[in-house]
Amino acid sequence: MIAWKIGGDQGEGIDSTGDIVIHVANRLGYYVYGYKSFSSRIKGGHTHYKVRLGTHPIQAATRHTDILVALNQETIELEGSELQGGVILADSAFSPVLPPGLDAQLLALPMTQMAKELGSGLMRNMIAAGASAALMGLGIQPFYDYVAKRFGTKGAEVVKANQMALQRGYQALSESAHTLKTTWTLTPPIPADRLVMTGNDAVALGALAGGCRLMCGYPITPATDIMESLVKWFPSVGGAVVQMEDELGSITAAIGAGFAGARAMTATSGPGLSLMQEAIGLAAMTETPVVIVDTQRGGPSTGMPTKQEQSDLLAMIYGGHGEAPRIVITPSSLEESFEDGYEAFNLAEIYQTPVFIATDLSLALWQQSIERSYVQNPVPIERGKIVKTFGSNTSEPFQRYAFTADNISPRTLPGTPGGQYLATGVEHAPSGKVSEAPENRARMMDKRLHKIQSIHSRRQGFLVQGPANADLMLIGIGSTAAVNREAAQLLQQSGIAAAVGWFRTIAPFPHELFASATQGSLHILVVEQNATGQIAQLIQMQGLYDQRFATLLKYDGVPFLPEDVAQYAQQLIASSMEVTH
Repeated sequence: MIAWKIGGDQGEGIDSTGDIVIHVANRLGYYVYGYKSFSSRIKGGHTHYKVRLGTHPIQAATRHTDILVALNQETIELEGSELQGGVILADSAFSPVLPPGLDAQLLALPMTQMAKELGSGLMRNMIAAGASAALMGLGIQPFYDYVAKRFGTKGAEVVKANQMALQRGYQALSESAHTLKTTWTLTPPIPADRLVMTGNDAVALGALAGGCRLMCGYPITPATDIMESLVKWFPSVGGAVVQMEDELGSITAAIGAGFAGARAMTATSGPGLSLMQEAIGLAAMTETPVVIVDTQRGGPSTGMPTKQEQSDLLAMIYGGHGEAPRIVITPSSLEESFEDGYEAFNLAEIYQTPVFIATDLSLALWQQSIERSYVQNPVPIERGKIVKTFGSNTSEPFQRYAFTADNISPRTLPGTPGGQYLATGVEHAPSGKVSEAPENRARMMDKRLHKIQSIHSRRQGFLVQGPANADLMLIGIGSTAAVNREAAQLLQQSGIAAAVGWFRTIAPFPHELFASATQGSLHILVVEQNATGQIAQLIQMQGLYDQRFATLLKYDGVPFLPEDVAQYAQQLIASSMEVTH
């Protein structure tokens, strides 16, 4: 496995260079994972793009870097510490210097000069990509092919210029390779048909497969890509994306479409979620299906729009006034993002309630490999209790909010003969007419709150990977669960029997399953990216947080690394052994 990174000033094409490396490596058959750090501005400030590629699935970043492409001295100063005997491939234009004590080999190439000789300084990134290809032993032809496809619509001259830049970089590195102390030979990949996508892409594709045909949204980082993906895909199936004036319009339009029978959604992040809360309560009260994707980011207020956090959990579950039922599901991989992308619509219509897909910035934005076949299989579509016809002998008016054994009332769609009903945010009787009768109020509240509890018979709300009687179980959601999986592998290598548990449904809380799944573990570490331990709070509210539990929190905007989690876990176990003895 190789970890490659490029760094420089934001707006200088760092993303495009990383995209070339990650897509070419994927086409060659390698598993890939890309991590970017960027600021919430268009140009200026330091940014980097890190790509891991290897012959087995990769779902997290890592501390170690093998190859660092530095387009300025700041990159060497900020990122160089990640190299231990690796290579820094730098542009000689800024006279690169290794900081004292840095264990790395510096190889300077005249990237800017070569780019200008080709007619444009903008070609520097292509020269860097070509040099990286030679350094990793990937061969230049796949890069030529990718550039031809990517820039083909811009004309043959553009394609040729970029291919020449790749060739110059490749040749320059090859001529200097004899000076390197470290070289890499990747294990040949097994040919496979994989896609490179983000969690946002996977959610959008799942929604498309699940019958969603309307997306009402307002641009917000890091959720906007869902809207942009559906803009490209919906025309082929007759769907529509509507950019609303704000988040209030987005959620109310989606609720209105759900009332009319369409499978509709919106996607947002923290600030937008705050604005949507009253309307989400309306959907809960009127028992109208709607799907909301919350791609969590650093808050509060504007916070850090381009930085990782998982601090919206309690807002998704309890936000808004009153007590309104919501289902909150939590994918932790591309595969689960695709699954939840369609399953959310089934749940919303079966339970006639708002359903959240709780992702986070790292899962939403970072690219990785997924088997193409996984997203090509037909998906189940379940629409719940929709009444389409009525018998001729039916004399009683339709009771939209009738009390039933499973607390889920049959519903009709507008225009159904005999199915006319009221839908109001005011408390109502089974007919839909306003009612403030105490007995009716209590029954309606119980009906709405209890109807979603049967979700645990439909899907496993908590999954575990690893030994049943583990020395340690790592628990998380979203992208942190993927970090925990790699951390568990590191712990296993150090002799610690580690298991990984992750929530697939966080609300309603899978109490019995969680208690059963965690009962055999000696130590339990809840790993989450917020300042107040929101997952731990939910476990405590269930009465399940005992002396075995500890919490590892991170809220600086930077994702967890597997090495960090493994190191903390080792210290936790060591300290508990000292106390025991």
